[in-house]
Amino acid sequence: MRKEYDFSKGRRGAAVPSPSKTRITIMLDDEILEQFRSRAEAAGVGYQTMINAALREAIERSKGKVTDDKPVTAAALRKILREELRAA
Repeated sequence: MRKEYDFSKGRRGAAVPSPSKTRITIMLDDEILEQFRSRAEAAGVGYQTMINAALREAIERSKGKVTDDKPVTAAALRKILREELRAA
């Protein structure tokens, strides 16, 4: 940096608020954080976004609102059919 720049009287600007988001401090296990960081890097998204999505999914699961987007495997379908046939 040039010597003629004088930042001695500079002040830090206010943080720009995000709508519907709140800044907090949270303590996470190192293993959890590393897992989210590596998954996020592979997916090309931010790790905080992935943590937020995981927490949202956990809340929705606890309310019974989540439907799995994963396809049903043949083994899972057989198991479901056997359970339903036994119940009938």
